[in-house]
Order: sequence, then C-alpha cells, then structure tokens
Amino acid sequence: MHIRPTLTRDIPWLAEVECSAAQAFAQLPALAWLAQGEVMESTAHQGFVDAGASWLAEGDAGQILGFVCARREQQALHIHEVSVRREAQGQGIGRLLLNQLVDAAQAAGVRELTLTTFVDVPWNAPFYARYGFEAIDEGLLCTRLRDILANEHAHGLVGRCAMRMSID
Repeated sequence: MHIRPTLTRDIPWLAEVECSAAQAFAQLPALAWLAQGEVMESTAHQGFVDAGASWLAEGDAGQILGFVCARREQQALHIHEVSVRREAQGQGIGRLLLNQLVDAAQAAGVRELTLTTFVDVPWNAPFYARYGFEAIDEGLLCTRLRDILANEHAHGLVGRCAMRMSID
C-alpha cells in the first residue's frame, strides 16, 4: 500500500470510499443517519485535486483504500475530509494519510493543521488527539473555524469540535 496524489481519474471512486467509511456511523444510534448521508461532490474533489491537496491510499492491487483532502487557509492546512474504507479501517491508513498532510504542510510552510470532528466518536477526536491534535477551546476559535462549526451545526452535525496541530 502506498500514498500518492489523487488524480482526476480517481475521483469517481472516492464517493464509494466515503460511503464505505460512513458505515462505521451505523453503530452509533444518534449518528446512524450519517451512514446514508451525502458524499462530497465530484466538483469539490476536482478542486482539491487541482490545488494539489488531495492524496489517496492505494492497495497493492490498485484499489483505493482511503483518501484525504485539505485546503490552505492562511497559515493553516485545513483538513476537509479523511475517509478510509470500512474494511480497511484500523490498519493505520488514516495515520499514513495524516503523515502525508504533515509533509505537505511543512513543504507549504504553514504553521498548523486544523480540522473539525466529532468529540465523542472514537475514530474522530480521540484518534486525532492520539496523533497530536489538540481541541481548541470554543472561546479561542478563530472566525474561520467558528463559521465551519456553525455551518456543520446548521446541517445537523452536533457534538463537534475544532482541533489543531502545530507543524514544526
């Protein structure tokens, strides 16, 4: 398995990966609706590909096991999505994708990685905390992160937080 930049020809497969990853939410009654939720549109994926800010994990047989996409926001690289196929979760693929983002952030000279995620979902905030992210106190949120969380809340995503990790 290796990590490589996402290509335009990969985009049709990313929705399948995202749908598969979302099946993990089916086991959480309050969030089970996410297992049937919408996925990112192809045009959004194309924007990340065009910006050179999308990578995927490819298995030895060429199957796409996961992907990550981010956007530069001032001195941060903001993680928009990390998805790993349900059957490939727990094998370190998410960690490898995050390693790629750290490398990209260092190359771009940004100071931090940011993201928003569920506080109490084991493969969300606790996973990112183990990686080195820290939750940002609500009173210390910048306008950008406050707006992202407000938009998510308006779309039914509650119990979320913003996190950041400094880049050395």
